[in-house]
Amino acid sequence: MRLILRLIPQVRAFERKPQLERTIIYEIALLPVLDERIDKFRPAFAKVAPLLTNSKGYCGHVLAQGVESPQHFSLIVQWKSLEDHAPGFEASKEHRKFMLGLQEYFSAEPTVHHIEGPDFSIGEHLA
Repeated sequence: MRLILRLIPQVRAFERKPQLERTIIYEIALLPVLDERIDKFRPAFAKVAPLLTNSKGYCGHVLAQGVESPQHFSLIVQWKSLEDHAPGFEASKEHRKFMLGLQEYFSAEPTVHHIEGPDFSIGEHLA
């Protein structure tokens, strides 16, 4: 009980700091990977990741593998604006190189959509 009482004021203190909150664009890419290429996908992604991370407006990313369906990866990229991703990064030669480095691993065309919301990584780096 004592622990709960100490945590509640900390949460409320964080909620009272709206100046830390900013809106960010999240690119959510669903990446279907061939079953026989699953083990090699992460190293291939790590090899091309600098093409993404050095892009204008890039704020962070996380690459996550499906639990029930390990051949399904999700890439969530934080961008300062939608324009930084599309047309920005998507229209660049770096994006073409990024996709060329990964295309042999895909079982189907990746799908991408965007959402807008608060930056939930304040004080953290997603890698």
